[in-house]
Amino acid sequence: MSKQAITYLQENRDALLNKLNEFLSIPSVSTDSVHKQDIADAASFLETYLTDIGFSGVQQIDTGGHPLVFAEYNEAGLDAPTVLFYGHYDVQPVDPIDEWDSDPFRPEVREGRLYARGASDDKGQVFMHLAVFEAFMRTEGYLPVNVKVCIEGEEEIGSENLYRVLHEQQDLFKADFTVISDSGMVAKNQPTILYGLKGFTGLEVTVDGPDHDIHSGLYGGAVRNPLMALSHILASMKDVDEIVTVDGFYDHVEPLSEEGRRLIQDVPGEDYQETLNIPETASEKGYTPKEHTMGRPTLEVNGMYGGYQGEGTKTIIPASATAKLTCRLVPGQDPEQIQQLLEDHIHKAAPSGVSVHVKKENLSAKAYKVSPDHPLIKKAAESYTEAFGKETVYVRMGGSIPVVEWLDAIYGAPIVLMGFGTPDDRLHSPNESFPLDSFDQGMETLAHYWTKVSQN
Repeated sequence: MSKQAITYLQENRDALLNKLNEFLSIPSVSTDSVHKQDIADAASFLETYLTDIGFSGVQQIDTGGHPLVFAEYNEAGLDAPTVLFYGHYDVQPVDPIDEWDSDPFRPEVREGRLYARGASDDKGQVFMHLAVFEAFMRTEGYLPVNVKVCIEGEEEIGSENLYRVLHEQQDLFKADFTVISDSGMVAKNQPTILYGLKGFTGLEVTVDGPDHDIHSGLYGGAVRNPLMALSHILASMKDVDEIVTVDGFYDHVEPLSEEGRRLIQDVPGEDYQETLNIPETASEKGYTPKEHTMGRPTLEVNGMYGGYQGEGTKTIIPASATAKLTCRLVPGQDPEQIQQLLEDHIHKAAPSGVSVHVKKENLSAKAYKVSPDHPLIKKAAESYTEAFGKETVYVRMGGSIPVVEWLDAIYGAPIVLMGFGTPDDRLHSPNESFPLDSFDQGMETLAHYWTKVSQN
């Protein structure tokens, strides 16, 4: 069944690439109201394409923000599974524009890569799924599985309205499992199954001292310096062995199993010292850098500011200082509980002479993990290997995709993360690109996968 679809994809590759370029040419930047019409145009592009392919019930759902594009196909029969395919059509801003080597919204192929904003994240990967659906419809006249399509326009701004829509219209989006292609492979042409994501939470802490900046000579030694106080608080939260010292932080952490550590060990590793130009790595004592990144929780200071930032010296004690903290969480950790533990520690560690205020991050998500032995995961791995000609590796990612946790919480159905990007795609940066090898072999992977899944 997949052979005819793959032949169609190969024979119509140029036409499909032109279609993708049309999609990429729409500057659907969700963060800027200037692009409101572009967002509408991108949603309309998808609506038209899905209708042309042969989906029914194609509609733009009003979310209160940018529209969500929904479609479904129910002709595969009652015995065929139903998959929810999720993706997003919005993209990041292009700034700084002068660092692009070509117009970010005029797609250009250079040295085997397609350069454009959204080429990898996530328009290119969304389009691959739609192209494969087209291939089955044009050759077989039907899809091997029942499909529901959910493509949103707010992922790059935190999926502001998606959870409410999914929750309020549960029956509309309900499926046997979900497939998402909004991630990548550990290396170019190295098929990769992503079977786990970290959760996320964070907060902002502000330390206030005097009601205005004051002279450090006149008041130094009599007044607590908010920047020094904040530094003391932050330093108390993690030791030199990269172990978080907040009481209760590790209480519910799911430990790394021997099998989990073996899978991580088998993943081709980035040489951090070389690629990041650092003298040495720093990981939680007892764990390798890959194990810490993929399977252990982290706490990081993302920013810290206060006082004088200009050239030269200004002898002041600043009125206040602020730091932004985030944590990447693993299975077993609850984001709200972690926030509370952090807040309790901050207040306990705060020295006298200052007041401390904590603002909790609204966007949080729990970690997600599916068994790498799940049949749907195994079929995905087999499909990758057939298309790429290499054994598939299994990884847990240090990043977070909140929609994954939301779908898991609402539906409890397996989520298969089939990404085709590469570490060189420069997501969110100037000169974002996507390898045409991934475009071709990724579509072949998906054609194999839908066939395997339909065969139970």
